[in-house]
Amino acid sequence: MAGAAALRRSARRISRHLAAAPAFCRSALQQPERLLSSQASPEHGARVAVSGSELALYPPERVRNFSIIAHVDHGKSTLADRLLELTGTIQKGHGQPQYLDKLQVERERGITVKAQTATMFYRHITASQDSDTPRYLLNLIDTPGHVDFSYEVSRSLAACQGALLVVDAAQGVQAQTIANFYLAFESNLSIIPVINKIDQPTADPDNVKDQLKRLFDIDPSEALLTSAKTGKGLEQVLPAVIERIPSPPGKCDAPVRMLLLDSYYDEYKGVICHVAVVDGALRKGDKIASAATGRAYEVLDLGIMHPELTPTGVLYTGQVGYVISGMRSTKEARIGDTLHQAKRTVEPLPALSHAIEKLTCNDASVSVTKETSNALGMGFRCGFLGLLHMDVFHQRLEQEYGAQVISTIPTVPYIFEYGDGSKVQVENPAALASNPRKRVAACWEPTVIATIIIPSEYVGPVIMLCSERRGEQLEYTFIDAQRALLKYRLPLKEIIVDFYNELKGITSGYATFDYEDSEYQQSELVKMDILLNGQPVDAMATIVHNQKAQRVGKELVEKLKKFIERQMFEITIQAAIGSKVIARETLSAMRKNVLAKCYGGDITRKKKLLEKQKEGKKRMKRVGSVDIPQEAFHELLKVSNSK
Repeated sequence: MAGAAALRRSARRISRHLAAAPAFCRSALQQPERLLSSQASPEHGARVAVSGSELALYPPERVRNFSIIAHVDHGKSTLADRLLELTGTIQKGHGQPQYLDKLQVERERGITVKAQTATMFYRHITASQDSDTPRYLLNLIDTPGHVDFSYEVSRSLAACQGALLVVDAAQGVQAQTIANFYLAFESNLSIIPVINKIDQPTADPDNVKDQLKRLFDIDPSEALLTSAKTGKGLEQVLPAVIERIPSPPGKCDAPVRMLLLDSYYDEYKGVICHVAVVDGALRKGDKIASAATGRAYEVLDLGIMHPELTPTGVLYTGQVGYVISGMRSTKEARIGDTLHQAKRTVEPLPALSHAIEKLTCNDASVSVTKETSNALGMGFRCGFLGLLHMDVFHQRLEQEYGAQVISTIPTVPYIFEYGDGSKVQVENPAALASNPRKRVAACWEPTVIATIIIPSEYVGPVIMLCSERRGEQLEYTFIDAQRALLKYRLPLKEIIVDFYNELKGITSGYATFDYEDSEYQQSELVKMDILLNGQPVDAMATIVHNQKAQRVGKELVEKLKKFIERQMFEITIQAAIGSKVIARETLSAMRKNVLAKCYGGDITRKKKLLEKQKEGKKRMKRVGSVDIPQEAFHELLKVSNSK
C-alpha cells in the first residue's frame, strides 16, 4: 500500500509538471519512470543522472543563469566549490580544491584563467510551498579576477541575467571589483553583493558595506555575509539567486537561436562550443548554421556541464550547455556568433564587443599573424591583453603542446605621421623604415585610464611611480580613512611589462590595479635599433620615448653583453637611433695563445704570429654569426620599461 501511494503521489507530481511545462516540453516527456529515479535530493550529495526529458521540466521561469565576479583572490572559485557541493553536483571532500579550474597553469598559479560553466539542480522551498515544488536549474559561471582576463568576464556576462559580486571582508572593494561591477551594471544584470571570508580575524563586513554603499549605491541590507571556507552563510546564497535574479528572456516556440560563448578543441571530439540557447530548442541531429560564416553543420552531440560534459540530446530556451557539430577548427567558432536553424532567416544576436575572431590555443583573446624575422626566422606576432596573459599563454604552449618559445620585446600599436601628411600604424618596430627622405612630423601612442586603490600611507611613492611613467593624474579621492583611489592616464607602453610588479613592490603587495583603453596622445617617440657587429637585429628593435632612449639603450646593451656567449672574434653591441649610436658595449674575443711554443728567438717571429691571428679574427668577424640565447630575450622584457 505504501508503494502504491508513493506511485500515486509521483504521478500527481508529474501531472503538475506537465501542466506547467510549455508544449515543446510536454512533447519531450517520454520516460516518467526515469524521472522517479532522479528525484533523490541533491542536498544529500547524490549525483543526478540527467536526460533530455528531465531538462524539459525546467522552462525559462525555472532557470537562473548567473556569474561569480570579484577581484583576484577574493574567494570566487572556493565559493563555486561550495555551491557545487551544496547542490550535490560534486561530492563533498572531493579532494580537488577549485574544481572548475581545469588548466594546469591555473592550479600551479592559484588563479582562474578560463571562465568555466557548471549546471546545478536546486530545490527552493519557501514557507508557502511544499516539498513537491519542482527544482530550479542553475547555470553557474566562474570567472577570472585578474585584470588581464577581463575579456573572459565580459563574454561570460553575455549569457547571464545576474551576478554574485564577491568582496573580501578584510580587503574590501578593490580595483577589479569596481571594473567588474560596471561590466555587470552596463550589461543590465541584477547584482547580489556577497561579502566573503567573514571568518578572518581582520574581517570588517560593516566597513565593506559602507564601501558598497558609497561606491555603488548598494543597499547594505542586500549584502550576504558568507565564509566559503567554513560554509557559514552559504544557505542564503542560492535562494537569493532564485529570488533576485530574473529568468532568461526568450521565446520557447520561436526558431532556435544560440549565442556562442566559448569554444575549445578536443583531440577526440573536435571543436566543442559552449552556447546559451536564447530562443527555441535544439536537438541532436538538427541542422544549424553560423550567422557569421554562413556554414551549416549537423548537431552530433549536445548537453550540459554537470559539471563535466553530460549528454542530454536536447537543450531548451534559457539553458546553457555544449554543442558538438563537426567543426574542424576553432576559427569556425567565432565568439559572439549566432548559431541558428539552417535554411531559416533569423536576426543575429548582438555580438560581444570584446569578441576577437582569431582563436588560438583555446584562447579567444589572442590575435595572431605570421611574420618573418631576419634574426629568428619564421614566427608569429601575437597580441595579448597584458604581461600575465602573455606569460600564461607562453606556459600553456610549453605544457599542453610541448613547444619551446622565444618571446621578443612586447610593443604596442603606434601611429606615425610623415611630412607629406601620410600616416602609418606600426605594430612591429622593425617595419618602421629609417628613411631619411621621409621625415616624421608627429607620433601618437595609445593610452589607458588606470584605477589604483592603495592604503593611504603609500600615496606618495605611487604618485612618484606614475609620474616616472609619464602619467597624468585625473582623480585622487579617499574611499575611507585607510584607503585612497587614484586615477591616471598612462601610456600603454609604460604599463605592459613591469608596472604592476613595481606597484605591488612599493606598496608591500596591498595595491590593486585595473585599466581600460583610452585615446591616442601625441608623444616624442623614436625607433631604437640594436646592432651586433654593425648589423641590426630586427627582433630587438623597439620604439621608446625620446627622454628615455639613452637610459634604455644603455641597459639593453649591458644586459646583452651578459648573455651573449664569447666567440673567437670580437662582438660589438650597440644601441642606435638612426645613424647615431647612443650606447655601446664590446665583448672581447676568446684568444688562443699562439706564443705558447715560442720560448725565445727573434721578436719579429712573435709579431708575425700575432698579426696572423689578428687577420684571421677579422675574417671570422666578417663571416661569423652570433647566436642570441632565449634568456637574453626574457631579460630584455624586464629592461624596456624598467625604472
